[in-house]
Amino acid sequence: MYDTYIFDLDGTLLDTLGDLAASVNYALRTYGMPEHSIDDVRRFVGNGVRKLMERVVPNGAANPLFEEAFTTFRAYYVEHAQDTTRPYKGIPETLVSLRERGCHLAVVSNKMRKATEKLCRHFFPDTIEVAIGEDEAAGIHKKPAPDTVFAALDALDALGNPGLSLGSHRASVVYVGDSDVDIETAHNAGIPCISVLWGFRDKDFLLQHGAKTFISAPHELLESLG
Repeated sequence: MYDTYIFDLDGTLLDTLGDLAASVNYALRTYGMPEHSIDDVRRFVGNGVRKLMERVVPNGAANPLFEEAFTTFRAYYVEHAQDTTRPYKGIPETLVSLRERGCHLAVVSNKMRKATEKLCRHFFPDTIEVAIGEDEAAGIHKKPAPDTVFAALDALDALGNPGLSLGSHRASVVYVGDSDVDIETAHNAGIPCISVLWGFRDKDFLLQHGAKTFISAPHELLESLG
């Protein structure tokens, strides 16, 4: 059915929660602000790192120290994004199997572009062909806007996979993610979404936000091949 897979990163391919929480709390601690639990951070992720910091900093962006805390978070996270982050069980093997079957694989994330590319190079150097992160300066708006999906398809197209960016080939593209933002992103891009049940949101939450197709383990993606 599908031969092109666009993946979310955090909560879908990688368990990044520990490093995100540590980076958040480092920034908060630096400026004397209350720290947050990992469960708090789990609820706050999904809309990009700026929105994450707006949710954890007291009074959000209105806090006079917000920009300093945000800058500190970004710098710390880039350096510590691999401290405890790991692929979910079965992800590396499933990606290898998809590539061996001729599928094209890309990542789109609301994570900072530099961190997205660094993590994909480190964990998936031989399987993920394209990694697109948050880059508003380049005119690529973060999810749930479809921009990152379109940018990924264009980049795959540029690698020699004609027809991925526009046209009838779109019917064989699927989005894989773990959140409501991912469901909305896929809808806005005009492609189906597979929701994973090992990530940052549970099935009831995903159902409430329109999820229709679920998988409980990475290897189940192989059953969606054409």
